[in-house]
Amino acid sequence: MDRAQQLSEFLKTRRARLRPDDTGVGGFGGRRRVPGLRREELALLAGVSVDYYTRLEQGRARNVSPDIVDAVSRALRLDADERAHFHNLARPSRPRRRPARPQQVGPEMRQALQALDSVPAYLVGRRLDILAWNDLARALIADFPALPPAERNMARLVFLDESAKDLYPDWEGKARDTVSTLRVDAGRHPDDPQLAALVGELTLASEDFGRLWADHTVRGRTRGRKRFSHPRLGELALDYVAMRAPDDPDLTMMIYSAPPGSDAADGLRLLAGLAAPYPVPA
Repeated sequence: MDRAQQLSEFLKTRRARLRPDDTGVGGFGGRRRVPGLRREELALLAGVSVDYYTRLEQGRARNVSPDIVDAVSRALRLDADERAHFHNLARPSRPRRRPARPQQVGPEMRQALQALDSVPAYLVGRRLDILAWNDLARALIADFPALPPAERNMARLVFLDESAKDLYPDWEGKARDTVSTLRVDAGRHPDDPQLAALVGELTLASEDFGRLWADHTVRGRTRGRKRFSHPRLGELALDYVAMRAPDDPDLTMMIYSAPPGSDAADGLRLLAGLAAPYPVPA
């Protein structure tokens, strides 16, 4: 994906959500043809020239300093995830010397995953590829072993598998989270051809994906609650944590659990009884 285009579209969408009344900038007058702040107003708030901000928003600025990124971030009122994404996009491009190696899951991580025998857990890598899972995750989310390896991807499951809308009662929320995570990946790895191909495939195949991708929402959630609708157990409201591997920032373990004594905890115990052991691929 083109880093300059990503940067341009990101800044435009962030600027469009601001209002002059919210920022105290209103001295440029005139009828507004588009929502949000004008470039002149944003440049004033950031303390940079209009010409420089214009070049930055058009993806034509070179060697953007971290101080400039921080100043524009403050003017745009970016949160921590958005600011990190902006820094990633503003970094100078470096030519890739060799293709990225496929991600590997070491035996220690697989062992830890299988030791979690009372809660659903899985490992997700770059591009939201599902790399490994335990029996409860297979019983709750999808029969991962039955899927071709190329289809073991959370974004494909959410947007291309119709059963996802039955699995997630708040499918729109799950879809937004999925796209925003892919946006984080796109900022970290803008030159990843497999990510570009995935985004292209989903854009063509899913109108919902195209709509959400155009929002440029960036969010790296590490905890929260997700509702599932299991065909045999009914609805389960589970808490999740996302734990990033210390030696691989692109590898995350997702773990779902429930408060002791809750209906969801009872549901997980029943789910464990339904989850027949299945060998995880080496």
